[in-house]
Amino acid sequence: MKKNMTLWVVQGLLAALFLFAGVMKLVMPIEAMAGPVALPGLLLRFIGVAETLGAIGLIAPGLVRIHQELTPLAAAGLVIIMIGATVITMMGGSVAPALVPFIVGVLAASVAYGRTRSAQPTLA
Repeated sequence: MKKNMTLWVVQGLLAALFLFAGVMKLVMPIEAMAGPVALPGLLLRFIGVAETLGAIGLIAPGLVRIHQELTPLAAAGLVIIMIGATVITMMGGSVAPALVPFIVGVLAASVAYGRTRSAQPTLA
């Protein structure tokens, strides 16, 4: 019970973070998203779509109790995005800011692992 509640809290926080980040990447002008490493505009929009759908995938299957095996897949996809974000942040020249996407990636990985273990089908 405690593990389930902890996973839900982490999922909720991650969903809020990724929903915000994803929607911002979809609505902001591409010029306003320029960072230390230049990324193509279409890639930024794709990442925005992936983050938005990942945020929905963290929460929706558990809420409606349909296809709950999608939650660890959404979390794993977000881990891949965070690996890229960590590498790109480090390419910008500084290691300290790369800790933020790294920690978010670790949290997403813990959700993927925790929900994979709890989403195992039981044989009746």
